[in-house]
Amino acid sequence: MPMPPLPPAADRQVVSSGSGTAASAISACASAEVAMETLKNRPDFLRAASARRQGAAGFLLQARRRAPEETGSAVIRVGYTCSKKIGNAVARNRAKRRLRALAREIMPGLAKSGWDYVLVGRPNATVSRDFADLRRDLHEALTRIHAPKKPDSRAADSARGDSAKGNSSQRSSTQSDGAREGSRA
Repeated sequence: MPMPPLPPAADRQVVSSGSGTAASAISACASAEVAMETLKNRPDFLRAASARRQGAAGFLLQARRRAPEETGSAVIRVGYTCSKKIGNAVARNRAKRRLRALAREIMPGLAKSGWDYVLVGRPNATVSRDFADLRRDLHEALTRIHAPKKPDSRAADSARGDSAKGNSSQRSSTQSDGAREGSRA
């Protein structure tokens, strides 16, 4: 006996919360002003892998800003990947389901349109970690990915160090010249 078809999205029930406010049973993605798409092509995953990355206890987040001429610059694109290190097919699919649920819940509020994101599952973490902790991990990872970059202190040190090295190299060359002159005499 076939199941009856689901009503259209507009006909879905409104769920009432305890505080007297009504909330729709429709996914947060459908009501968000920014659309989310799923990455499906290998080149998109590879481009995201070569850009920014932020590790978390439950997963790895890779992110890249798309070029303005690329298609769909106003949408958020998200990909999910779980290698065989996660476990068998059942474990990998469970991990990907958890990552998709996480992205549907958190990404519309924190992700930026025109960016590609890839959530990479971690062995023994994505499947077993508490979902509230995964939520917190994704929130922190997105915040760090989009935080303004701090000036690289190593670059400043190397700039200062290069001038100091230049002076010391001049001294060492004169010392070595003097040593050579002393050895000739």
